[in-house]
Amino acid sequence: MLSWIGANIGTMIVCIVLALIVTAIVLNMIKDKKKGKSPICGGKCGSCPMSCSGCGCGKRK
Repeated sequence: MLSWIGANIGTMIVCIVLALIVTAIVLNMIKDKKKGKSPICGGKCGSCPMSCSGCGCGKRK
């Protein structure tokens, strides 16, 4: 078992780092959603590619 871990330690470290990065991104998206920010335009209707019809930032006032 220890020889298998030793042979695959690099892969395991990369997987752990990627999992941490993905977790941080998802948590940040959840935090932004709770604050009412749109993942599409960030709440800036002037730069919204959907003219605020689909992102919902035009609904907040």
